Amino acid sequence: MLVKTKQNFYTPDEYRQLEETTEFRNEYRDGEIVEMTGGTINHSRIIRNLSRVLGNLLEGQPFELFHNDLRLWIPRYRRGTYPDVMVIEGEPVFSEGRSDEILNPIMIVEVLSKSTKDFDREDKFRFYRSIPEFREYVLVSQQEFLVEQYIKNESNQWLFQEYEGESVTVAFPGLGVQMSMSEIYNQVIFETDETELHQ
Repeated sequence: MLVKTKQNFYTPDEYRQLEETTEFRNEYRDGEIVEMTGGTINHSRIIRNLSRVLGNLLEGQPFELFHNDLRLWIPRYRRGTYPDVMVIEGEPVFSEGRSDEILNPIMIVEVLSKSTKDFDREDKFRFYRSIPEFREYVLVSQQEFLVEQYIKNESNQWLFQEYEGESVTVAFPGLGVQMSMSEIYNQVIFETDETELHQ
């Protein structure tokens, strides 16, 4: 979830300096700084599961997985953001003079929340598509066994694939690996209408 801070304009360097000292992470949106609030336990569990299982599957391959404490910089749109999971092929490419801000993920995973799901599907995906190396976008629901995937083919077209249900397996073709839905959702307890009423 994102919370807007004061409507001041910040340069990218001012934002980066703030991120070095602030207690909480913030996104940068072309001059505006937006505070990121904490996620749910299911959000954390899904990120943990993806990081652990995918990280093990990629062992010994030319890929490196990072989760939501490493910043991605998107030069074309002057955006700084913290994707839930990123995978890089080969060596990370950093913003000039930095070691905390990368430029070249081939795959990004976002765990959807009620407040950010539309932004993740639309504007954020548009921003990510400006990254030359980027070729796989994965959106994971917290509400049900549902994974949405966009894959860039050799003709630079984005193809959509949906995985639904507890028994299916999700393929990550750009990485040459797959995960079962039960691995992605290990220990995740879905909220029902009744539990939401009592919160």
